[in-house]
Amino acid sequence: QVQLVESGGGWVQAGGSLRLSCAASGITCSINVMGWYRQAPGNQRELVATITRGGSANYADSVKGRFTISRDNAKNTVYLQMNSLKPEDTAVYYCAARKYDNRDYWGQGTQVTVSS
Repeated sequence: QVQLVESGGGWVQAGGSLRLSCAASGITCSINVMGWYRQAPGNQRELVATITRGGSANYADSVKGRFTISRDNAKNTVYLQMNSLKPEDTAVYYCAARKYDNRDYWGQGTQVTVSS
């Protein structure tokens, strides 16, 4: 089992920055990919960014150039640095982890609100 705990959400004005963190615990050695997804009211959950254990990152087009995902394998933690935030970035952000056997785990989510 893997447990994921997010932190760092909050309220910010448009153009501001926030940094999300997600700490994994449990059987973390079998985690391959970690990432962030988000869900705004009335919308489906969507990919924000993912990163492999080796450091290969993938981003949604809507956040490229503004968000940066990083990972500290020694601390079993993944980060999402969000810059130049826009009101449309407002959502609940979920941390996710995928094991090598393709089992997925999710965090509880953290709210990010960007005001115009």
